[in-house]
Amino acid sequence: MKAFLVDLNKCVGCYDCQIGCKDEHCGNCWMPYAEPQPDTGQFWLHLYETEHGARPHVKVSYVPVMCQHCENAPCIKAAKNDAVYQRDDGLVIIDPEKAKGQKQIVDACPYKAIFWNEELEIPQKCTGCAHLIDRGHPISVPRCVDNCHLDAIQFGEESELDLADTERLKPEFGLKTRVYYRGLPKRFVAGKVYDPEIEEVVTGATVTAKSPSGSWTVKTDAFGDFWLRNLPEEELELTIHGGGKSYKGNVSTKEKSIGMGNIALK
Repeated sequence: MKAFLVDLNKCVGCYDCQIGCKDEHCGNCWMPYAEPQPDTGQFWLHLYETEHGARPHVKVSYVPVMCQHCENAPCIKAAKNDAVYQRDDGLVIIDPEKAKGQKQIVDACPYKAIFWNEELEIPQKCTGCAHLIDRGHPISVPRCVDNCHLDAIQFGEESELDLADTERLKPEFGLKTRVYYRGLPKRFVAGKVYDPEIEEVVTGATVTAKSPSGSWTVKTDAFGDFWLRNLPEEELELTIHGGGKSYKGNVSTKEKSIGMGNIALK
């Protein structure tokens, strides 16, 4: 079975994958797999750029999201007349002719990766560039893969890809997707620790976050900054000890990562 591997540790947010997808499919008809993608309004591969935290403790994540080519694809179940099918290699394809007028196919995708072409009255999405895979020359991989100059997106046999330390997007959907991600953004708490009496940052302070899931500890750096990474989405108790002073409070990562700014020890 074919699969994608997206390594977000390599991605720099250049948008070359998104541009390559548009270039391959806008103005080009690749029947029987796809009618042309509209110039605007659709991104069969969408690079989601998101800021996490608050200044000055901010991180930006870039996550390319396309059709996940699910083994248990809900779009297949929602379609009539076998308008959506899975190839022997695992790629999920919408038949443009059979799918005409079937807008329910769009609504079936929990990843919001299927789009409605109002002019042609058909649902459309990433095909895994099946036309290139079948042709095999000169390009035998999807255009997003070919366009990525950092090798952040790979495509090949699932059994041959290095899937160590990878995870699926939204595994709680239970769809057994064939797009694997390495380095998906996790929650963090960050801040700068200082002593208000002497008006100096506190280096080497011990910062600990605790929750029902566990405990995480780091030291403040030479600038008084700390980053507690890979935290659960929970309520956390935060304690800081340094220079004979301390701080204690609560913080929540349920909705987002937290940039606490300056934290005074007392």
